[in-house]
Amino acid sequence: MAEAIAAGESRHQGELVVAIEACLPGHVPDSRERALEVFGRLRVWDTPLRTGVLLYLALGEHRIELVADRGAAAGDATWQGICARLQQDLRNGPCLDAMLAAIAAIESELAARCPPRADADEANHLPDMPVLL
Repeated sequence: MAEAIAAGESRHQGELVVAIEACLPGHVPDSRERALEVFGRLRVWDTPLRTGVLLYLALGEHRIELVADRGAAAGDATWQGICARLQQDLRNGPCLDAMLAAIAAIESELAARCPPRADADEANHLPDMPVLL
C-alpha cells in the first residue's frame, strides 16, 4: 500500500494517509468523529497546500471514512462513493486488492484537484506507510 501511495503522490501535491484501527475506542461515539480526531492526531492537516486526505478504517464496526483538507476538497458524494466501493470490495474479494483500488481512486481525485506545481515544495510531508492504531 505504501508503494501505491508514493507512486500516486508523485503525480500531484496531495498527501494520503491510511489509518486502520481494530475498533472504535470507547470515548468516541462514531467513526466520523474518530476519523476527525485521527486526522488531527496524525497531523494530516499539516501540509503546505492543505492537501492532506485521511482514509480511516474501523475494522470491528465495518466503518470507513475519508477526511480531506481544504486544498483537496471534493464533494462529499465523491468521497462517500469511494468509501462505499471500498466497503463492498472488502466484502467481496481480497483485502489488499480492495485497498489498492481505493488508494488508486483517491489518488485519481487528488491528481484532478492538486496537480503538480513547479513553484510548490514537492517533498513528501506525510508518511506513506499505513498507520495501525
